[in-house]
Amino acid sequence: MSLLEGRINRRGFVRSVAGCGAVARLANNAMGAGTGMFVALNTSLTGGKVQWPEFARLAARVGYGGVDLNLGAAMKEGVDATRALLADLKLRLSFCNLPGAPTRDEDAFRKGMDVLEDAAKFASAVGCDRMMVVMPPSSQVPKDELRKTLKDRFTAIGEILDRQKIRLGFEFLGPLQLRTRAPHEFIWRMNEMVDFAKECGPNFGVVLDSWHWHHSGGTVDDIVRAGKSRIVTIHVSDAAKMPPEDVRDNQRLMPGDGVIDLTGFFKALRAIGYEDGVSPEPLGRVPKEMSAEEGARLGLETTLAVMRKAGAIA
Repeated sequence: MSLLEGRINRRGFVRSVAGCGAVARLANNAMGAGTGMFVALNTSLTGGKVQWPEFARLAARVGYGGVDLNLGAAMKEGVDATRALLADLKLRLSFCNLPGAPTRDEDAFRKGMDVLEDAAKFASAVGCDRMMVVMPPSSQVPKDELRKTLKDRFTAIGEILDRQKIRLGFEFLGPLQLRTRAPHEFIWRMNEMVDFAKECGPNFGVVLDSWHWHHSGGTVDDIVRAGKSRIVTIHVSDAAKMPPEDVRDNQRLMPGDGVIDLTGFFKALRAIGYEDGVSPEPLGRVPKEMSAEEGARLGLETTLAVMRKAGAIA
């Protein structure tokens, strides 16, 4: 499929959203409370047009069961206000980003550590027990050297997070372009990242992003091998069929519009008992001129459709 063929025109996008909004709301209202997988609103669908706490209100209005937490903005609102907002909207929290930049230089790591305790206490207090961090698929330093440095850093981070019962997910990046950007390859396969997470501590796992899972050659068996305890949160999008050297991270498709085995993906998640957030993240797919609400509706409907097809939800 060429990039031109892969584009969906705005008229088709809007028609798709308008036709399924009511169905999506009805389907996800039942997912907003209790247990089981739920779809969470991600900023990739809204293009930065809506900020927290209106972002959470948009999620509830469209029919999402949950929302990705903007930790910094929510901390400015305060614990009581954030808890009241989420309770009123009946939303669950999927994850928030780990403060700081622990995979960069020592100074960046230390600055993050200075604020981590307070951030973790806040996240725990508002019901967010999952954080994530993007891991480098390549590096300027040799793999063994970086692995040792990051293991030491994340062991220290894990001790702070564990006191608040927070799990941390490592997001591995699969596309060839990303893993060849620097001279030395680092960890970009799911199984190796799961093994690294186990070395760092019991409260570590992976962010399972279907895009990176697909482009790193991941399999359904890899998901089963990781198990529920090592999968922290889920990102979902789809991919066109193209040579590895042509893949760019902002060429994603809406779930169900490409070649990724999302049926097998979600069946495996159901088999291991995963019961938490699924955040649609189709980077580059939502047109800039599309409203935040239209983008949110489209992400919800397409994600619900692939989850239903896999039997992950009713």
